[in-house]
Amino acid sequence: MDFQLTEEQLAVQAAARDFAQNELWAGVIERDEHQKFPAEQIKKMGELGFMGMMVSPEYGGGGMDTVSYVLAMEEISKVDASCSVIMSVNNSLVCWGLEKYGTEEQKRKYLPRLTSGEIIGAFALSEPEAGSDATSQRTTAEDKGDYYLLNGTKNWITNGTTASVYLVIAQTNPELKHRGINVLIVEKGMEGFQTAPKENKLGIRGSDTCSLLFTDVKVPKENRIGEDGFGFKFAMQVLAGGRIGIAAQALGIASGAYELSLKYSKERKAFGVPISQHQAIQFKLADMATNIDAARLLCLQSAHDKDAHQDYAKSGAMAKLFASKVAMDTAVEAVQIHGGYGFVKEYHVERMMRDAKITQIYEGTSEIQKIVISREILK
Repeated sequence: MDFQLTEEQLAVQAAARDFAQNELWAGVIERDEHQKFPAEQIKKMGELGFMGMMVSPEYGGGGMDTVSYVLAMEEISKVDASCSVIMSVNNSLVCWGLEKYGTEEQKRKYLPRLTSGEIIGAFALSEPEAGSDATSQRTTAEDKGDYYLLNGTKNWITNGTTASVYLVIAQTNPELKHRGINVLIVEKGMEGFQTAPKENKLGIRGSDTCSLLFTDVKVPKENRIGEDGFGFKFAMQVLAGGRIGIAAQALGIASGAYELSLKYSKERKAFGVPISQHQAIQFKLADMATNIDAARLLCLQSAHDKDAHQDYAKSGAMAKLFASKVAMDTAVEAVQIHGGYGFVKEYHVERMMRDAKITQIYEGTSEIQKIVISREILK
């Protein structure tokens, strides 16, 4: 086993850290307060290569490994989880899915613009009655010969109002159940396609989340990814990789909250000494540091498995399950360490606590991760 990062991986980590600290930190509270989409920041992330890290250079990507992606996700998430989820969806779900399963024409048409940050993508699976139960697709894609007629509603879509390209999961053959599901590339501006108003959320408020409405949208057959009926398998494959990205996001939120807490504990005095000298605080910091290191190892393990072309269903689910719990627990303790200051926006940790919760819900709830893990260990 080798626990050392390569020079290239360390360089990616340093670049992501510098960008997060120098470009994201200054306006993060304002973006959260006003639900302001970080358009300028995302454009710069595209220019720096963070929006298509694992895509082949042939299509404009960085050609990097998943470990580098995890390292960058952690650093971005330490400062702004809204930016990191936009980055995660574009990288893990949209770009990876297109490059892995798309046609050559689809890849050349969409990937260069997605990786450069010129446009961003969205992944549309969840519905009012189909989130964790991904097989129950009510959105339909009726086969009309040379096109599909798309009808239905999608919920909780990250990048919903700002994306230009949407990978939409829809049912074509209900009698075949999950084997009758397809995935279609839908572009903003297609007739009959509308986005609902943004959701007013607890956390990741800089990221736009909304419902998508499809009314007799004509989607050309060439916009289908994979063979007829491939949609459900596509969704499961991209979500397996997406879990690694969200696990890294959760890790970053935890790391950011911990670093702020460590710094604050050395500055804040109580009973004549810095609170870091009180055992009650020391034990909190010890638990935080231990859990974060454990979560990081799980994230890197799952990334390694993916890069080695090994089965990463179990390791990815474990990483997301554990890292999301660590994010929530660490952020809550960070608020406690900050005391009354932790309850106000200026000190950042209350935002991190709000941001942490969604990591236990999206791209598969913690309960779904336990189902995935249990199935894998019982094989």
